[in-house]
Amino acid sequence: MEVTEASVLLLPFAAASVGVARRRLVSDLIAADVYDPAVCDVALVISELFSNALRHAAPLPGAQIRVAWQIDPASVRVSVSDGGAPTVPELGEPAQGATGGRGLRIVEKLSTKWGTSTTEDGTTVWAEVPVRPLAAESEMTGVGMRVVARESG
Repeated sequence: MEVTEASVLLLPFAAASVGVARRRLVSDLIAADVYDPAVCDVALVISELFSNALRHAAPLPGAQIRVAWQIDPASVRVSVSDGGAPTVPELGEPAQGATGGRGLRIVEKLSTKWGTSTTEDGTTVWAEVPVRPLAAESEMTGVGMRVVARESG
């Protein structure tokens, strides 16, 4: 990860697009040698941001949503831009038995920072998720577990 890598996708404003964005992001992270648990964290964050936009906001012109990410050596910045909503995204206080309302709390927990920006075109919600390059981990397996012993010979 010597060079910053960035991607921007314009996708249909539809639930099926969440998986498309997540798969493309994961592919880019793996290609950039990002350590496995961080890949899962970033994928969860982008899924939450995307799902929140679908649930609470209007689409961008052309019934689209914009998803972007930038991979740096220490973090991945992800963002989702939509056509805006009557309210600003904020941390909720879901009732104990509620089935929703925890998405931004998950984003907050997995991110070093997150925020929103609003323009006349809509709203962007972004988050920075810490990552480590795979090469920084000594003797790791493909699923992020430390190698305890090696066979010789």
